[in-house]
Amino acid sequence: MTEPDRRLSVAPMMDWTDSLDRRFLRLITKRTLLYTEMVTAQALLHGNVDSLLGHEEIEAPLALQLGGGEPALLAKAVRIAADRGFAEINLNVGCPSDRVSAGRFGACLMTEPDLVADCVAAMAAASNLPVTVKHRIGVDETDSYADLVRFVGKVAEAGCRSFVVHARKAWLSGLSPKENRSVPPLRYDTVHRLKADFPHLEIVLNGGLLTLDDAIAQIGPVDGAMIGRAAYETPYILAGADARVFGEAGPGPSRQEVVEGLAELAAQVVATGTPLARLTRHALGLFHGCPGAKTWRRMLGEDARLPEWNGPDAPKLIRRAASRVPVELRALAPAA
Repeated sequence: MTEPDRRLSVAPMMDWTDSLDRRFLRLITKRTLLYTEMVTAQALLHGNVDSLLGHEEIEAPLALQLGGGEPALLAKAVRIAADRGFAEINLNVGCPSDRVSAGRFGACLMTEPDLVADCVAAMAAASNLPVTVKHRIGVDETDSYADLVRFVGKVAEAGCRSFVVHARKAWLSGLSPKENRSVPPLRYDTVHRLKADFPHLEIVLNGGLLTLDDAIAQIGPVDGAMIGRAAYETPYILAGADARVFGEAGPGPSRQEVVEGLAELAAQVVATGTPLARLTRHALGLFHGCPGAKTWRRMLGEDARLPEWNGPDAPKLIRRAASRVPVELRALAPAA
């Protein structure tokens, strides 16, 4: 199986990186690796597989993130997902929420490297898809560099060759999931050191990257960069990614070109009976920082819920909202 290009990716984010969001992001960047929301192995074994794994071909390259801590169940989940067009399977060993920890998966697994290694080995044996791991630099009191090296070394022995490292530790007691995204200090130096000590492994850095320039600055000290919330809240930062990161010709789409693609996508979405607001909520940040952005957000956030826009006129709402932004800004190509 060919490994996906992980030089730039968008992080898996619960309630955000659903199929509609990924289809919207593909209007901005074709090459950036996208991830699903985390899907637990238990949910996949007992839930609606088509709903949990459903995606369009246009979303590729797309990675599936699984959550779980039982090797046999994870292997079954991988077998279910193996022929559905994913580029890789990623194991979540970074989520710090109470619900995740109570289920014995997520960041708490960093204290059990042998178990994570068993999970990775079982997942790798279940299909020919690459298996990767997303984790923190530490958790609670298990946060020394030696602990991190022990974890990565043990999991690498089980066959994992690519690690996405959130450059913060996780506090499972005392901090909320939201606080865990900002309170523990970023330690890029730790991730850089990890790459230096494991040159044969692929190390992707995640955490605190707000712009494409931020991400590109990490490609060198490590093998790739993963952008999280900034890719959702200010998605147009990805417009230059195909050219600047992947060497594609052309500067990337203007915001107006993205608007036209979004209008076409809106027509497709409402034709299936899906409420327009489920799509437009993902595009609220397209004009971040531009005059007229507030009106764009209001129309896509509020007007998109009105019955008159949830039919053949859905594309008109998209174009009308965009017209509040000066045309010269809409037509501007991304910075080189």
